[in-house]
Amino acid sequence: MLSINILCIGKIKEDYLKSAILEYSKRLSKYCKLEITELPDEKIPEKLNYKTAEIIKQKESDNIISHIKKDSYVICLDLNGKELSSEQFSKYIDNLSLTTSHITFIIGGSLGLTEKILSLSDYKICFSKMTFPHQLIRLFLLEQIFRGFKISNNETYHK
Repeated sequence: MLSINILCIGKIKEDYLKSAILEYSKRLSKYCKLEITELPDEKIPEKLNYKTAEIIKQKESDNIISHIKKDSYVICLDLNGKELSSEQFSKYIDNLSLTTSHITFIIGGSLGLTEKILSLSDYKICFSKMTFPHQLIRLFLLEQIFRGFKISNNETYHK
């Protein structure tokens, strides 16, 4: 069974998001072994300059890197990544499962990811050029992974 780990910065505070994430996690248990690892976010000061932003991103990215499992295929969620349809995403994950048993998705904090971590990734995807809270992206990712499994197994799922 494919093992999927989602490394993400920050905790989910909103109950409605926690409930939805829990629901998709349950649904995914039929298709994969899912692990969500929440890592602490760094405090962002009121007046943020470039240097401070880079230090914060560096600390968060170093923490993420320390949690990537060896031999895992790493996919970063990044605004400059490839945009895929649900069908393309499903096929991509399906093809990956033929060559790897572990996939790690990385969702950075509100300031994003460093170039170092982006260069370590095997693939980058972008859900939209629009900006969304990283907590919401976690839910979007789980839904798309679930949809991808439904598509690859020729199972019906709402459109």
